[in-house]
Amino acid sequence: MNTIPATTTVAIVGAGPAGLTTGIALADAGVDVLLLDRLAEGANTSRAAVVHARTLEVLEQFGITEEMHERGIVVPNFVMRDGERAIARISFADLPTRYPYTLMIGQETTEAILLARLEKAGGQVHRPYEVTGLSQDADGVTLDYTGPDGAGSVRADYVIGADGMHSKVRAAAGIGFTGASYPESFVLADVRMTWPDPRDQVALHLSPEGVTVIAPLPDEQGDRYRVVATIAEAPEKPNLADIQAILDARRPASQVQVHEVLWSSRFRVHHRLADHYRAGRIFLAGDAAHVHSPAGGQGMNTGIQDAALLGTLLARTTRGEPDLLDTYETTRRPVALGVVTFTDRVTRMATLRPAPARLMRNLLISTATRIPAVRRTLAYRIAELDNR
Repeated sequence: MNTIPATTTVAIVGAGPAGLTTGIALADAGVDVLLLDRLAEGANTSRAAVVHARTLEVLEQFGITEEMHERGIVVPNFVMRDGERAIARISFADLPTRYPYTLMIGQETTEAILLARLEKAGGQVHRPYEVTGLSQDADGVTLDYTGPDGAGSVRADYVIGADGMHSKVRAAAGIGFTGASYPESFVLADVRMTWPDPRDQVALHLSPEGVTVIAPLPDEQGDRYRVVATIAEAPEKPNLADIQAILDARRPASQVQVHEVLWSSRFRVHHRLADHYRAGRIFLAGDAAHVHSPAGGQGMNTGIQDAALLGTLLARTTRGEPDLLDTYETTRRPVALGVVTFTDRVTRMATLRPAPARLMRNLLISTATRIPAVRRTLAYRIAELDNR
């Protein structure tokens, strides 16, 4: 017997952080919600591992920030380096928030916390179900799918595409995804290593070889780190020697020793933004709406914030309040545009190769960040508190 109902108020395609957050907001409001995901199970790797202050504020309404805090590691400082030299130090400690820090926590943990909260609210995720078609009319949306029970369809009042960069919902809705891709590939890895810096900081390393981000991850042994690095052509699954070579080149004077690669991947990074967030009764959230450089760890955070607002607006609309749904795009798309622009500038600045340009960049950064107001502005922006 098919386990998918024939009708629902809101169907969400994709059960990553954005889809789960929207589902929680709707389930809490008593809205009939259906979540479908094409994968047989949720995230089992750390992937997006940065949660910023604004996201913790948003998630506070669901009562999960305390658990996230307990399972993550608090990182109150951000440092920019060129080799051994620190050219800028930014602290989140004085930010006007109850969460004056970055929380490092693996995406698999974040998703597990969100899923448990969804189930507590009475929702569930149906896996694996793949969307095969989508059509809408004035009264609703028909969503076709295939899954363990075979092919079927569900009729929904609204559909949310939270199904990632290659969103089938976005494509079916005819919404463009404007932007481009970076020429370099990115290495993403979780490693155990001997690292010279304190575990209370995320470090952005600038070098002619490319940009590298090193951040601590929660771990009892205290030697687990996230490594993100640009490289011309990365191997499909970077190994210990690959990661060691990257760090030797970009932090050459330090005694960095990679002991174990726990997980690694190669990916191409795009900077793209959906032309619209709404097409009739179809909405986009998360990576289906915007993708960009991992510089600053903004992606998942922006998506969760999208989702919380969209879920709230849909819940109010289904209760009979005046249609507020157009405010979703007018509120959240400018935020994503700002994030895409900001992360693109940081990435291009960080990957400058000519020596004169790098020297000028370092001088400008070190001079500007000596000014307290500049440091506060950067901290505020990175923490996404300007999205309030």
